[in-house]
Amino acid sequence: MRDELFEFDNFYRRTFAKIIGVDEAGRGCIAGPVVAAAVVLKDKLDVFDSKQLTVNQRERLFEQIMEIAQVGIGLASAEEIDIYNILNATKLAMNRALRMLNQEGFVLIDGKYLKLSMQGTCVVKGDTKSASIAAASIVAKVVRDKIMKSYDKVYPGYGFSKHKGYATKSHIDRLKLLGPTVFHRLTFMPVLSLLNRENLHQLFSSSDSKRLKIVLERIVSTSTRA
Repeated sequence: MRDELFEFDNFYRRTFAKIIGVDEAGRGCIAGPVVAAAVVLKDKLDVFDSKQLTVNQRERLFEQIMEIAQVGIGLASAEEIDIYNILNATKLAMNRALRMLNQEGFVLIDGKYLKLSMQGTCVVKGDTKSASIAAASIVAKVVRDKIMKSYDKVYPGYGFSKHKGYATKSHIDRLKLLGPTVFHRLTFMPVLSLLNRENLHQLFSSSDSKRLKIVLERIVSTSTRA
């Protein structure tokens, strides 16, 4: 049990009473949503940064967190990431998680430069310092992994269940062979470089799409700089 993570939260509880941990998963991917979780964790669990846990450890802790804690989950889609950019989409997902949680409290947010709809503070590497943030990181990661696995049923050739949308070599190889999907972040490299007239026509049914306009602007901007 990492008691120091609960002591970190208790420091803030002495002033603000209720603490809400917020974290995201998928910010660095080139496909899929960014998923955020907001967690009120009062009982002690051996939580830690989800990235440093095994799949089995994450899933076991996820079940325990969902059973004993109060949890809100929010996401921002790949389309919203393209339209609003990844920073704003991350804040959107986090605020949606807080709205779903529907609790008042002081928010501890993993990261920096993230001002949300409720009073709080950012904690750099917070998932290794705060139990509430660590719990949120686990929930966000497990939920996002489940979403990415479901994408395999729609687009089985991309290996979403394995790479979870990260820019692995196998993912990029499949992208080059099959082309981008609507689940990909079309403004992100190398996805943007693989777009052409044919696959844009397949991806967008309407030329009035806000997302399409932004993607086209990014293509023009990139080609101009080149």
